[in-house]
Amino acid sequence: MEEQPSKPYWRFSKNDFFPEPSFKSLSSYKNALVNTPHRLKDRFLGRSSDENELHNLRKESENRMKMCLTWWDLIWMGFGSVVGSGIFSIAGQEAHNHAGPSIVLAYAASGLSALLSVFCYTEFSVEIPVAGGSFSFLRIELGDFVAFIAAANILLEAIVGAAGLGRSWSSYFATIFRPSADAFRIKVGGLPNGFNLLDPIAVLILAIANGIAMYGTKLTSSLNWISSIFSSAVIVFITVVGFVHADGNNLTPFFPYGAEGVFQAAAIVYWSYTGFDMVATMAEETKNPSRDIPLGLVGSMSVITVVYCLMTLALTAMVNYTEIDVNAAYSFAFEKIGMNWAKYLVSIVALKGMTTSLLVGSMGQARYTTQIARSHMIPPWFALVHPKTGTPIYATLAVTIISCIVSFFSSLDVLSSVLSFTTLFIFMLMAVALLVRRYYVKGVTSKQDFRIFLLCMVVVIGSSIGVAALWNAKQRGWIGYTVAGVFWFLGTLGMQLLPKQRIPKIWGVPLVPWLPTLSIAMNLFLIGSLGAVAFYRFFICSAVMMLYYLFVGVHATYDVAHEDILPEIGEGKETAVKPVV
Repeated sequence: MEEQPSKPYWRFSKNDFFPEPSFKSLSSYKNALVNTPHRLKDRFLGRSSDENELHNLRKESENRMKMCLTWWDLIWMGFGSVVGSGIFSIAGQEAHNHAGPSIVLAYAASGLSALLSVFCYTEFSVEIPVAGGSFSFLRIELGDFVAFIAAANILLEAIVGAAGLGRSWSSYFATIFRPSADAFRIKVGGLPNGFNLLDPIAVLILAIANGIAMYGTKLTSSLNWISSIFSSAVIVFITVVGFVHADGNNLTPFFPYGAEGVFQAAAIVYWSYTGFDMVATMAEETKNPSRDIPLGLVGSMSVITVVYCLMTLALTAMVNYTEIDVNAAYSFAFEKIGMNWAKYLVSIVALKGMTTSLLVGSMGQARYTTQIARSHMIPPWFALVHPKTGTPIYATLAVTIISCIVSFFSSLDVLSSVLSFTTLFIFMLMAVALLVRRYYVKGVTSKQDFRIFLLCMVVVIGSSIGVAALWNAKQRGWIGYTVAGVFWFLGTLGMQLLPKQRIPKIWGVPLVPWLPTLSIAMNLFLIGSLGAVAFYRFFICSAVMMLYYLFVGVHATYDVAHEDILPEIGEGKETAVKPVV
């Protein structure tokens, strides 16, 4: 791909936002709307390819991203993006509200589910090292329509995740100077609860972190690993001191809210593991993806899971779960045991952890946005890479501005349930996509094998939903779970007996299909544990995004897929075309 220096980077013409034939004039747009059903069918069946995602779409950015990252950068990006994104902000909330001392089991369950998703991401990232991460992977295996649903949720996750981190940063910052985590927030009467505490500090830290990310990838990475090494030492201090001052009485009752509380907390604390997918989006800027990505993803996440379990056990051993502060748990825990000086150290490390999560997150979110824009699902203007910094400045600005607005109004509990739903949903789709990649290759897989594969997939997903439904209906008898478990086993066994059509060349998920189907089951179970409000918020957001797709996204992507046969669209002509698969 050659750079195009003749075009200035800072440009804002209509053609930069909507270059597709469907948006050339009012008449061409009306014609596109008339053909929406046909275009929806075409895009629902249309699949991208490895070659298209790796090479063709990069031309939309005009300038290359700089390949400057090594395995060392990726390991610390994994650590920096994950540690701080939830452990300091969500652990206290869920221990107090849902799990009590059994929060350690909630983190263990979420960690296992996250690790299964890490395996899926790693296999894809090694074979398709592109900035789009899960969006590109789903577009290749599950088609354009599913990829848009994922893209919408990825963007929602990016905005809500950044906003939530901004609010958590503000809470810990306030506790350094004042007793209340809301000390620097502005309460406004008349607004509903959860949206009535305005947070200018959250807006400021989001703007600073994203500004650094726009300046350069290597600079951001270096700042991240230097500060992460320091925070690792302090995390060891937190854990050791926590166990030294542990009181066994604080760990009883271990299950104050029952098993339901553990799984409800597990669904929420999944936020603490989000961020590793951001490492996958850095594959395009990695010098040796086949070696560096497995080390960066699998290595860092295995260690993080152990660290989280030790930290949460130390927290609930220091302080009774009923007395934990839900906004700044670790700071107040040290104050409770009389180590007032240590609470400031904890707050500073928490701020550092959340700051590095914001830095790495802003890089990953912008690269997701860049690849989505390269596909024209959103205006390709957001895909442009700055020739000097080698970063997608427009994409970074878009996520920054929206997340600043959301963080200014929304409280942490509102944000966390929405974020967990979108994250779990995307990770579930990734496991499905991996199975499709292994068992279905167009023109190679026989129709009979394809039908059997689809049937097995329906059985696995259906039985997983069944277990989640039984649990949430508070059915505790063993018969229903046994039946659902048998169906899950038979569905997975059916896949096992089918011939695999694609074997990974470099690094692959072990025990396929068993680990991916287990990932599907765990993600769906955790989704089902989130509660009705999270479902309502998710479906409302998805409905709004679908309106955008019907009026803009489907037409732009259709034009790109069939650009060689649509010269007459502006004249009101359009013939049915075979979907590109």
